[in-house]
Amino acid sequence: MTSTPRVAIVTGAARGIGSAVAVRLAADGHAVAVVDLDQASCADTVDAITAKGGRALAVGCDVSNEEAVAAAVDRVAAELGAPTILVNNAGITRDDLLFKMSAADWDSVINVHLRGAFLMSRAAQAHMVQARFGRIVNMSSVSALGNRGQANYAAAKAGVQGFTKALAIELGKFGVTVNAIGPGFIETDMTRATAARLGMDFEAFRDAAVSQIPVGRAGQPEDIAAVASFLVREEAGFVSGQVIYAAGGPRD
Repeated sequence: MTSTPRVAIVTGAARGIGSAVAVRLAADGHAVAVVDLDQASCADTVDAITAKGGRALAVGCDVSNEEAVAAAVDRVAAELGAPTILVNNAGITRDDLLFKMSAADWDSVINVHLRGAFLMSRAAQAHMVQARFGRIVNMSSVSALGNRGQANYAAAKAGVQGFTKALAIELGKFGVTVNAIGPGFIETDMTRATAARLGMDFEAFRDAAVSQIPVGRAGQPEDIAAVASFLVREEAGFVSGQVIYAAGGPRD
């Protein structure tokens, strides 16, 4: 079943999972606002969409900045149309053990992941409520269950899950569903950076992760994009407030 063409916003869409989600939603027929901190960095994703006949708009936005978010959503509405799909994917890591973690590294991670999801959702929901249809997909992580050296990231991602469930309750009566995806080990620039931080060769780092994954392979950004593609469809309208772990095996 194909989706009715709509306007989607994907944050953190310059690369990795966000880029894959944006490309997939465009392939599904949606116009996509490709949002990232630096507008110029969105060019590759936009080009990948337009090269296949899709509609895309590059938007530079610091999702933790209230005024910037309002301006970005207003621009999307003016240039593409009212957004009724939002994928909150923007995120950063500032990993360290608790006793070495600075308050700035705590704040920056919480602000991008959690405050960013709040600000973007608050701005976009006005269009969704008016349309009596909306789909919000928040990117969590298996790290929400706890991960050494990621107290800030784990707290942010666990917060995203609580935020997801609260919004699902608030917005359901307006035809808006809100769900979260919790990726496991996905091959991206972020996981490569984690390997480098640990002083490990990426292939060895990946192989160690794969040895613990029941399906026997690392995840790809397209695996997460496929889940997002389902969650934003009309036929997913009875799925809301859920955290779907896309991790190659069961998670609690």
